[in-house]
Amino acid sequence: DDEAAGLQNRLTEQSVTLQRHRDEHADIDAELTSLRQRRSNIDQRQIAIRDALAEATGIPADAMPFAGELIQVREEARDWEGAAERVLHNFALSLLVPEQHYAEVAAWVDRTHLRGRLVYYRVREPRRGDGVRLHPDSLVRKLAIRPESAFYRWLERELARRFDYACCDDLDSFRRETRAITRAGQIKSGGQRHEKDDRHRLDDRSRYVLGWSNEAKIGALEARAAQLERRMITVAREISDIQRQQQALQQRRVLIDRLLHIDRFDDIHWQPVATMIDTLERERRELEAGSDQLRLLNEQLAALERKITDHDRHRDELTRELARNDEKRQQAERLLAEAQATLAQFDDPGRDARFAELEALRAEALGEHRLTVESCDNRERDMREWLQGRIDAVDKRLRTLTERIVKTMQDYRRDYPLETEEADAAVEAADAYREMLDELIRDGLPAFERRFKALLNENTIREVANFQSQLARERQTISERIDRINASLTQIDYNEGRYIRLEARPNADAEIRDFQQDLRACTEGALTGADDEQYSERKFLQVKRIIERFRGREGSSDLDRRWTRKVTDVRNWFVFSASERWREDDREHEHYSDSGGKSGGQKEKLAYTVLAASLAYQFGIEWGETRSRGFRFVCIDEAFGRGSDESARFALALFEKLQLQLLIVTPLQKIHIIEPYVASVGFVHNEQGRESMLRNLSIEEYRAEREARLA
Repeated sequence: DDEAAGLQNRLTEQSVTLQRHRDEHADIDAELTSLRQRRSNIDQRQIAIRDALAEATGIPADAMPFAGELIQVREEARDWEGAAERVLHNFALSLLVPEQHYAEVAAWVDRTHLRGRLVYYRVREPRRGDGVRLHPDSLVRKLAIRPESAFYRWLERELARRFDYACCDDLDSFRRETRAITRAGQIKSGGQRHEKDDRHRLDDRSRYVLGWSNEAKIGALEARAAQLERRMITVAREISDIQRQQQALQQRRVLIDRLLHIDRFDDIHWQPVATMIDTLERERRELEAGSDQLRLLNEQLAALERKITDHDRHRDELTRELARNDEKRQQAERLLAEAQATLAQFDDPGRDARFAELEALRAEALGEHRLTVESCDNRERDMREWLQGRIDAVDKRLRTLTERIVKTMQDYRRDYPLETEEADAAVEAADAYREMLDELIRDGLPAFERRFKALLNENTIREVANFQSQLARERQTISERIDRINASLTQIDYNEGRYIRLEARPNADAEIRDFQQDLRACTEGALTGADDEQYSERKFLQVKRIIERFRGREGSSDLDRRWTRKVTDVRNWFVFSASERWREDDREHEHYSDSGGKSGGQKEKLAYTVLAASLAYQFGIEWGETRSRGFRFVCIDEAFGRGSDESARFALALFEKLQLQLLIVTPLQKIHIIEPYVASVGFVHNEQGRESMLRNLSIEEYRAEREARLA
């Protein structure tokens, strides 16, 4: 009983599973039937609601497309198809209702129980200037809108407004963006809200709703249906196995029940009966062996039975073949009647023309074949599929060409908005663009272009090249001056056995680097003789961008002035640093990118070292050369007295080697620093509340005055 109950539970579960698979297979079969009758990927339930709406209101169904019927993922962005389907799924199932039909549709929807969900949009003509700036990697850029659709502009604006998600190849860029999507289907919006819906597989084409061709979806549904059929066969086999187990269990129950009703052992004692049967069988064989006539009759009887069996089998085969021939004859008569009815629709010239067309296509489409009445249907299907393939290929080429034409029109409208204000970016507007081209030719635009190219090369590019050369000369001058200062620095002992070398590396600042690249781009190819219009236009725009920033763009004049001062001052092109090196082998001891982290004395010492070398360069002093009649005047203000004595003495020792004439503005308390180095010097004593005065003192006169003042 327990085993029977377990089998019954398994049978119930498998029966429910089988019924569920049958229901799903029926839904897929209905969806396939619907898809084969149309080209879109929209679900059959949504199509049924629209058909009911169209039938009730008299509005053609084509006038109310679903958004998904007009949008598809571009061929080059197929790796984003799953993510696009996920984020646009609900919008793609939305019905687009033109303004003139809105009242009828709204009234019907309100009074009708739809037995489903319907979202529809009231589509009005979008206002001009409602464009939305898209992210460079926007999902919208990976979508194509059916070019000939009357809803093109509305869909273009709505997609840009609602689905401007940045397509991120990695999570680092995904985290940086405010609105973003990954290939795995994770969606980020508003900078905070994140969503990932994995209730269905991302690559499940049976749920795709975008595009105006449903071949891929039909293939996915057919594969799904085949998978369900295999599952149903497996479940049916398991049900059959369970039923066989139930039957075996029932037979065991019957046998056990029979055993329970056996009261005597003789009822089941079979050996005596078997012995009796064997004895009788042996007696029968002995009788047959003893009678030749009986044996002959038995042999004749067996031969007749075999012949009867052969004749019966042959008769059955002939009967079946006759039935098949009758069925073929009836089918051939029906096909003949249908063919004659089809031919009767055409007159003789029309029939001959179509036979000629078919004859020309048949060899190309079907190859070498023998046409029979039975093979007509198959050959007709083959021909239809071949023709449909050619039509689809031509449609694809036309769509690609249309997209390229529309893209070119859009680019032209973006570049020349005033001239194209009345022209749409659609193939239907081609005549308007031809008129604009004819007008440009009549106005002599080619001649103006040649003149523009000549002036651009002769004047503008040449001046830009001169400007670039001047900046290069200034950069070279700085490098040469650094080399001359370094020649002086090699003569100064910064520390015992070490000297300082100045280094000037190119500045890695992005603005300076971009300016240098833009300036080079303006003159690249200027001497190669390029005469194409795209080259001239590109060079003009490159120069124009730089000149506009020099002049100051509207709304950014302050930023542009700061930028101009920064990028045209060649000193900003370098990052200066100092390297302390050993004289013995010229190895670097320490590198100073700035004076940060150094003590006050170290900072002063480094500054005085560079200052002394710069003064030597400025005065043209050859280090160690004696010029007794030279006059080299240096004024040092009182900040000199605020530093450490050691640094000040280091500086004065350098000035003494250079034989500089000093004017020192400093408090009296610090004058003793210079005593070992100069014999006569000018002093300016700044004292609060008293007017400064300049006097030339010998060192002895200075000492006497200093002691008196200190006293």
